[in-house]
Amino acid sequence: MTDIELQNRLLAACAIAREAGGMAQRNFRDRPPGKPLSLKGAHDYLTETDAEVERLIRARLAAAFPADSFFGEEAGGEFGRNVWVVDPIDGTSNFARGIPHYCISIAFVSDGRTEIGVIYAPVTDELYAARRGRGATRDGRAITVSGETNIAHATVELGWSTRLPSENYADALLRLKQAGASVRRAGSGALALAYVADGRVDAYCELHINSWDALAGLLLIEEAGGWANDFLSGDALRSGNPVLGCTPALKDVLVQATGISPGLSATAAAG
Repeated sequence: MTDIELQNRLLAACAIAREAGGMAQRNFRDRPPGKPLSLKGAHDYLTETDAEVERLIRARLAAAFPADSFFGEEAGGEFGRNVWVVDPIDGTSNFARGIPHYCISIAFVSDGRTEIGVIYAPVTDELYAARRGRGATRDGRAITVSGETNIAHATVELGWSTRLPSENYADALLRLKQAGASVRRAGSGALALAYVADGRVDAYCELHINSWDALAGLLLIEEAGGWANDFLSGDALRSGNPVLGCTPALKDVLVQATGISPGLSATAAAG
C-alpha cells in the first residue's frame, strides 16, 4: 500500500473517530438517570448506542475505502488482507454507569501488521493517532512514553475480564504489587494503552484482550518509543491474546511479574 493511501486512511480514521465520538457523547449525556444501565442485554440502551456508533464508523469507512474489510466488536465482519478493526465504545461499563472514561478505537491492519491506530476520548476531546514509522500524537502533538526505569515508582494498569478465572488476575495483581508497582484499573483497555503512549501511566497489561481493544493502542505505544509484546502472533486478530505495553526499561520486570510472553516485539521487528 502506498504512502498516500495510508495517509488518506489515517486522516479519514481521525475524522471518523471524532464524528463517532460526538454521537457516543450525546448518548452518554442523554443516558437515562438513576440506576446503572444493563450491560449488553437485548435491546438495552447501551447495546443500541454501541451498535449505532459502529454502524456510523462502518458506513463512513465503506464509503471512503470500499475495497477494505471491516470487523467491529458488535456486528462482526470479516478479516481481509486490508481490514479495519473497530471497538465503537471501549469502556462500556463506565459508559453504562455514567463514568466519563471511555473511547472509540479504530485500527487498520494490512497483511497482518497494524499500520494505523486512532483512539478518541470524547469526554476530554483528546485524539490519539499513530501511523507505523511516523510517530504518535495527541491532538497533533508528538507524544512519548514516560521513560520510567524503576518499578517502585511506576504506575501499572491491570485489566481483567471474565474470559479467564479471577484467580489468574488476582495472582498477577499480587506479583505486580510484590514487584513494587502501583496498580490501577480504570475500565478501558484501549484508553489505558493510549495513556501508556502518552506517559500518563507506565504500563498496561491484561492476560487476555481482544484485538479490537488493543491494536490501536499498541501501535501508539510502539510509535511513542515504548515496548509491546507480539500481540498479533497466532490467531489473535480473531481470538485475542495477552497484552503488555510499557516504557522499555520496565519490560523485563513486567514480563516476569505478569507471566506474559514477550515474543518478538513489533518495535524490535521494525528495527
